[in-house]
Amino acid sequence: MEKAINTQPPRGFKRYAGCVRGYWLPTILTPFFMIFEVALEVVIPLLMAAIVDGGLYAREDFLLRSVIPAELRTGSMELIFTLGGLMVLAALLSLGCGMLGARTAAVASMGFSKNLRRAIFDKIQSFSFANTDKFSTSSLIVRTTTDVTMIQNVFQQIIRIFVRAPMMMVFAAVMAFNINSELSWIFVIAIPFLAASMVILVKTGHPRFMKMLKKTDAMNTSVQENLIAMRVVKAFVREDYEKEKFHNSVEDLKKAQVHAQKIFTFASPIQLIIMWTCTIILLALGGMRIIEYKAFGPGELTSLMTYTTQIISSLAMVSFIIVSLAMAKASVTRINEVLDEELDIIGTDSDLKVENGNIEFRNVDFSYTGDPENLTLSGIDFKIRSGETIGIVGGTGEGKSTLVQLIPRFYDVLSGEVLIAGHNVKEYSLYELREGVSMVLQKNMLFSGSIKDNLRWGDPNATDEEIIEACKMACAHDFIMRMENGYDSDLGQGGCNVSGGQKQRLCIARALLKKPKILILDDSTSAVDTATDEKIRQAFREYIPGTTKLIIAQRIASIMNSDRIIVMDEGKVVDVGTHDELMGRSVIYREVYESQMEGGEE
Repeated sequence: MEKAINTQPPRGFKRYAGCVRGYWLPTILTPFFMIFEVALEVVIPLLMAAIVDGGLYAREDFLLRSVIPAELRTGSMELIFTLGGLMVLAALLSLGCGMLGARTAAVASMGFSKNLRRAIFDKIQSFSFANTDKFSTSSLIVRTTTDVTMIQNVFQQIIRIFVRAPMMMVFAAVMAFNINSELSWIFVIAIPFLAASMVILVKTGHPRFMKMLKKTDAMNTSVQENLIAMRVVKAFVREDYEKEKFHNSVEDLKKAQVHAQKIFTFASPIQLIIMWTCTIILLALGGMRIIEYKAFGPGELTSLMTYTTQIISSLAMVSFIIVSLAMAKASVTRINEVLDEELDIIGTDSDLKVENGNIEFRNVDFSYTGDPENLTLSGIDFKIRSGETIGIVGGTGEGKSTLVQLIPRFYDVLSGEVLIAGHNVKEYSLYELREGVSMVLQKNMLFSGSIKDNLRWGDPNATDEEIIEACKMACAHDFIMRMENGYDSDLGQGGCNVSGGQKQRLCIARALLKKPKILILDDSTSAVDTATDEKIRQAFREYIPGTTKLIIAQRIASIMNSDRIIVMDEGKVVDVGTHDELMGRSVIYREVYESQMEGGEE
């Protein structure tokens, strides 16, 4: 497996420019195709004006007369067919350039979104538990999907429409001024009105879209919680409550969407009003010139109107992109929140490996909030020799899980040191540190795929014999072989095809396949019976005697034969010793033991 050092990604323009890597060619070709498409489109009104004035009206001073061969007489059908053929050719070439530009823009934007999603996912993978706690799961999913799609669409518009529209505006304006500079000032006057209206819409719309995306996160959270906890919902007959809660979240999202989109419904009417106002004024003034002065041809007026329409349409395209940018700005802000998240745990590039399972805590303090006045763990100080089996016991919320999560650096200490094999955990790369530590968390997580695929998370190169041996140690082999396809049986999403106890045993087998120097079991046998629990612990003693084993358990029977037992209370280690020693001197331990024995547990 490749080792990696967590680094902060580039910021600003460089960040998003880097997402074009591998797709620079289609990104660069798209603007070129757009320029050629625009140039050919601008030629068509000139040819049309020449056909009308030179071919139909036989005017002597029609447009393009200087480039028309002398043999094509004014007013002849030959002139009409020749110019008409050129118009068709220009239209076909323009269509071809447009199609090529559309394809290269699609390829570039899809590649851009792929790289951006990968950057977001890589950043999320580098998060510590503390970083992950700042974002909800549903919010991260929306940012990786919906928000990236929004930016992808804007990127495509920028390299395509945002190039096409200004070029069309410039080319059409040049042509219009060449035909009649006095009438061409009409659309110049219209530009500030359109620009001002778009600025107002963008400033008003941005906060509305931010609110809409937050409502999207809330709706997805509701769906996610309901799907994950479906059995709980049905067990407590809360279907109607969940339906009502989801209905409210959907209703809130709908209102936020309507509120956000409503402001931009004014964009199209504003554009149409300006465009048709310019057209009416142009028709009126141009028509008067044709009738009164005879110095302005119908073809020239037609081409001038076409250019004016192209200019206003280009402005509308630009304003549409500005509106899209306003919508995407909210998505960019949310994605930047993920990519700009400061990693509180940074690995080194050290090649130092975990040589043994010696563990030492030196006066460790820890706080989830980083506040020394609000400590979760305080004054933790003990040593564990390699190969020892250590039990950890204490009440709920006393910091047992937090304590063991400091060993693989899921969190970092506030003060003090955690040492493994004589080295501070910060001296190891995260890869090497976590390769030497195997952990079965409280929440057992399996993935879609076969049992064998899930077990190979522990060791991608594990042989079938090694997999079977690990499963036998975890007392999982027998129930796996009773399944129809054995180790190739599909587990379904999240391991929905196996029971809680079976899931725990599979997770233990997966952890054993890593052959770790340190094995941490965080209440990971709570769903198995006492006899199976004893078999698993017996296998640990026989097959992995050199591995340091830390076992958090609610049942005293699961840890009473440990080499030593750590007793925790209110985030502090209040005693360390064997079962017999603690029974003699630890009131907390003795009370827990006696309460369980009275309940009939052995």
